[in-house]
Amino acid sequence: MRILIAEDDQVLADGLLRSLRASGAAVDHVASGTEADAALLAHDEFDLLILDLGLPRLHGLDVLKRLRARGASLPVLVLTAADGVEERVKGLDFGADDYMAKPFSLQELEARVRALTRRGMGGTTSSIKHGPLVYDQAGRVASIDGRMIELSARELGLLEVLLQRAGRLVSKDQLVERLCEWGEEVSNNAIEVYIHRLRKKIEHGPIRIATVRGLGYCLEKIPT
Repeated sequence: MRILIAEDDQVLADGLLRSLRASGAAVDHVASGTEADAALLAHDEFDLLILDLGLPRLHGLDVLKRLRARGASLPVLVLTAADGVEERVKGLDFGADDYMAKPFSLQELEARVRALTRRGMGGTTSSIKHGPLVYDQAGRVASIDGRMIELSARELGLLEVLLQRAGRLVSKDQLVERLCEWGEEVSNNAIEVYIHRLRKKIEHGPIRIATVRGLGYCLEKIPT
């Protein structure tokens, strides 16, 4: 899961970053509306935008309007002041998917984030299945034939991306974009190491990660 947070309150932003990163998401942060607009123009790999409306230099509603005017369907969770009813209504009218009034519970925000990303990916449950392999996005737990698999946070993120595109090719560049935050250096060799580790843990049944040399990887079922 790749999330962009647009929030100018550094204390709140730090709390959101810690909470969402602890849940396994790759999270980037900007502190102004112009930075948010530029980031959304330059990058299309985000799964969710958490958008404060009271941003400097460009109001959050304008960021939202520009995003929707470009035809982007990226899920947007709006953050507003507790008394900002009019802004919340405008945000929903302009294309926001959900909103939370400050102050709010981080636990509730995490649950809303999971719900919005599931909706954005076309799902209604927190589980992704591929043959005997099941990944619970809410609990961050993977299992094969009901047996839990011990995976690191990076391996879980990698598995999630491959499951979301099961049967389709995923390039190394796409994996880096989905798994890594701005400024985080992850080489193609590191991706190969993560793939190797994940293979050792999940390729015990009719599931394999196929390598298409020079192009990328594909999670597929082995014909029986």
